[in-house]
Amino acid sequence: MLFYAPNLLHENILPEEESQHAVKVLRLRIGDEVEITNGKGNFCKARITNPHPKHCEFEILSKDFVEKRSYNLHIAIAPTKNIDRLETFVEKAVEIGVDTITPIICRFSERKTIKSERLEKIVISASKQSKRTYFPVLNSICSFCELVNNAAVSQKFIAHCYENEKQTLKQLCLPATDTLLLIGPEGDFSQDEVKLALSKGFRAVSLGNNRLRTETAGIAACATVEVINQ
Repeated sequence: MLFYAPNLLHENILPEEESQHAVKVLRLRIGDEVEITNGKGNFCKARITNPHPKHCEFEILSKDFVEKRSYNLHIAIAPTKNIDRLETFVEKAVEIGVDTITPIICRFSERKTIKSERLEKIVISASKQSKRTYFPVLNSICSFCELVNNAAVSQKFIAHCYENEKQTLKQLCLPATDTLLLIGPEGDFSQDEVKLALSKGFRAVSLGNNRLRTETAGIAACATVEVINQ
């Protein structure tokens, strides 16, 4: 079991929520060994010394630092009307390997607000589940135009369903390269949004022949980039 301690470099105490899970749920006791990360590359093996449900203390047995991979995968996605679908995307994308998630408001968006705290908890839980030592960044919600106008990465894609000629993400995506991919709402991006993105250096891509739900498209895109980089 991997635990999350953001202050790992400064104190040997698990946060209250992690402490409660360790002591009340897993029933860890003095001497039990655990793995802990701060979500920023630091990782340690530790032994429980004081199994308190609010501030579980531990001693570090060994330390390690994991170098960050050579590229960043950034998915900007329009929140779905059914918030459960967005939460599914966040969970699965984190498990697959996304580095940055930005919720974006588009012209045809049916949902324009999200509960960031809830999504942040899903990011942490999924990161622990998949034993990631670098936890993804969840950015604040922003407008489509704001994100497109400020996107600085060299490899930028927009996935849309209009019938113009497009290559697949698999054909265009280069490995070991910072990548930003835009996924639209249930009603797709507007024609004007697609034009704006293309004028800012984004390339239109297809994610396959089937028409995918927003959250499925995000998961498929994330998996495609990960496979290309293996």
